[in-house]
Amino acid sequence: MTRKFLKEVYDLKTRGDVQEYYNAWAKSYDAEVAENGYATPGRCAEALQSVGVPSDAAILDLGCGTGLSGLAMRAQGFTTIDGTDLSPGMLSQAEMRNVYRTLFASTAGSPPDITPGDYDVIAAVGVIGTGAAPASLLDVAIGLLATGGKVVFSFNDHTLKIPEFPERLAAHRGSGLVRTLYEENGPHLPGINMNSTVYILEKT
Repeated sequence: MTRKFLKEVYDLKTRGDVQEYYNAWAKSYDAEVAENGYATPGRCAEALQSVGVPSDAAILDLGCGTGLSGLAMRAQGFTTIDGTDLSPGMLSQAEMRNVYRTLFASTAGSPPDITPGDYDVIAAVGVIGTGAAPASLLDVAIGLLATGGKVVFSFNDHTLKIPEFPERLAAHRGSGLVRTLYEENGPHLPGINMNSTVYILEKT
């Protein structure tokens, strides 16, 4: 019987736990989330197009996993996408999709050797939340942007119920350093009756 990972993922606590878990999940991840109608990658890609991000914008897919978000962005016409992830197993799966210009490993929660402005868009699709990346990854994403750069990310229903995540978002919005271009709640994993809110913030 194939192990089901989705039901346990929201219980992960440490970075080491997350890396080990996603390495084990890598080969069956796509099939399991597809069974549950994983909609957030497509919604994030459509949101980027809706706010006028050009097709040749340089995009960094933080926590790219097996590449489902890169695939969705490519389907919307975006052509310049790099990906990074903590999990070597996930990166191996992403490489087989041939949608990324470059793939590289993340360490200590921050991609190496990136100067603010290297990317027009930072994407964190289904990445920030319990069982994945901490709220501080939003700080990292915004810090990698120059003025006019955009971050697209999502908080699922489970994450929105944990104060540190919406509070971190509110702090950034209240700082005056970003403005909200897009915010929409919709399907995330319909198979387990979970929605997510997709956001796009622009660095001011």
